[in-house]
Amino acid sequence: MADSHDPILPGGTLGILGGGQLGRMLALAARSLGYRVHVYSPEADSPAGQVADVEVVASYDDLDRVRGFARAVDVVTFEFENVPSATSHAAAEVARVRPDGDVLHVTQNRLREKAFLRDHGFPVTPFRRVASRADLAAAVNELGVAAVLKTAAFGYDGKGQQILAPGSDLDAAFDGLHGAEGIHESFVDFEKEISVVAARGVHGEFAAFPVFENAHAHHILDVTFAPAAIPADLAAEAASLAHGILDALDVVGLLTVEMFVTRYDRLVVNELAPRTHNSGHLTLDACVTSQFEQQVRAVCGLPLGSTALRQPAAMANILGDVWIAAGGTPHWTQALADPGLKLHLYGKAEARAGRKMGHLSATDRTVEEAVARVRQGRARLVRH
Repeated sequence: MADSHDPILPGGTLGILGGGQLGRMLALAARSLGYRVHVYSPEADSPAGQVADVEVVASYDDLDRVRGFARAVDVVTFEFENVPSATSHAAAEVARVRPDGDVLHVTQNRLREKAFLRDHGFPVTPFRRVASRADLAAAVNELGVAAVLKTAAFGYDGKGQQILAPGSDLDAAFDGLHGAEGIHESFVDFEKEISVVAARGVHGEFAAFPVFENAHAHHILDVTFAPAAIPADLAAEAASLAHGILDALDVVGLLTVEMFVTRYDRLVVNELAPRTHNSGHLTLDACVTSQFEQQVRAVCGLPLGSTALRQPAAMANILGDVWIAAGGTPHWTQALADPGLKLHLYGKAEARAGRKMGHLSATDRTVEEAVARVRQGRARLVRH
């Protein structure tokens, strides 16, 4: 099917591959703009499916169902990147897919992603492919043992990652890959992690949100705030890097660039995500246009919206651990006694440790005050 730059106007139908919370918030933004929403997911009653007009429950490997899903919509987009490439190709046979499958192919494998970035001149840490125990020994010999060993595919929230240090058992580390292809990355001595969520339209127009600063706990994003506590010239450099990466990948849609800020104020690109991002959730309440509305605008060919931050803002994730600590239902009324807090829950039935169930966000006069509000609000969820 020939692609077209003609805009898909409100009243059209957006198809989302994936049923998680990112798809849920994307679907809500699309419906607010007047679009119908179809969701394709292997799980019934998914967070995105709960708010969609149509929920198709089928395997990503059922390519006939994928084609049928795509025929019923005007454009297909993704809410997470671990969709098989065959799925995106099947959808592209009958509908516009944005961003296209080539972007997905690069970003869903760390080796391909790092090689793409390196080959296009973007700053990345040195890395080596690890497919055998001998490969790991050679990587350690060449790059040193202050490193991170990761599975090349299907990694997020720290899954499939091992820290290597002097004295590490390399046999055990290699066995920890469980037969998967790995990547050995030199350790980055970083001061902080930042992210840039940016959009690129069908004609190459570009818009980046303010740089977000991220704090993690147990490899899972804990708190994000904006604007990041970095010099203005470094923030401009981060946005410029993101612009270059979206252009190089020919993205139509959203892409998130996670970066490290080193102790010498250098930027190193860590990972890419061809979608909205957990760190961008504060845009729902703090920016003129949310990251989810921006994705709809970009993939439908509408003009991009303003990314201006109305006030300093912060977001705190609510994990299933909160239910465990509260001994059941969290104390929502105690948290929401602060009228400036905004609560977003994702419609997940089962709370498990480490599972993202929702988030709190707040704006305030300063970043410090916004961060304190979301942290204090989350703490009140578990206090009796």
